[in-house]
Amino acid sequence: KIAESYTFEMGPKGPQWKESPQPFSCSIEDPTKQTKFKGIKTYISYRVTPSHTGRPVYRRYKHFDWLYNRLLHKFTVISVPHLPEKQATGRFEEDFIEKRKRRLVLWMNHMTSHPILSQYEGFEHFLMCADDKQWKLGKRRAEKDEMVGAHFMLTFQIPSEHQDLQDVEERIDSFKSFAKKMDDSVMQLTHVASELVRKHLGGFRKEFQRLGNSFQSISQAFTLDPPHGSDALNSAISHTGRTYENI
Repeated sequence: KIAESYTFEMGPKGPQWKESPQPFSCSIEDPTKQTKFKGIKTYISYRVTPSHTGRPVYRRYKHFDWLYNRLLHKFTVISVPHLPEKQATGRFEEDFIEKRKRRLVLWMNHMTSHPILSQYEGFEHFLMCADDKQWKLGKRRAEKDEMVGAHFMLTFQIPSEHQDLQDVEERIDSFKSFAKKMDDSVMQLTHVASELVRKHLGGFRKEFQRLGNSFQSISQAFTLDPPHGSDALNSAISHTGRTYENI
């Protein structure tokens, strides 16, 4: 007996996930420093409020991490975006906390807008459970879920329309070619970009500073001839120089 089901429907480009019947959003706000064990343990807590209940729950990063790993384990056929990375030092600095919050908001927006991930029972538990005892029970229940990996496909409700086998095989071959080409291209772009970053931190840095100084020098030269000078032009040239130095 399978208690859950996820439905496909026929769209203009073929089978697609059926949209969630009750779409919702979720806010993540008010990161607050908290302690337990009489101050021995310190952590940041976020107020998470789903729009369809309006009731806030408070979650730590470790709770997001638990949910992320459950999603990876269960939905092996769906791309689940990465959480912001863990950090051992500087976890309580304001800049880091704000940056992590922004990334968690982006991650949550993806989760709530996905027709399948948003319906997952473990995700509902994460969003709604406010009681510690119930949280542990739901957590254990999610970790014992058998409909994971290939078994997840047993939960599919598929369209009754007949699919032409040759057409399906051609689409799969085409997608495999696309996936390989995209993978190779992204790897190449990542490599080139990281090389550029390395060069800018080294030799290019001085070149940009020299370029910036040269513009600044021209601006200063123009100020020596006030009758024919243009404050707007001087300001623009000086701004260009400062921008290169900032780069």
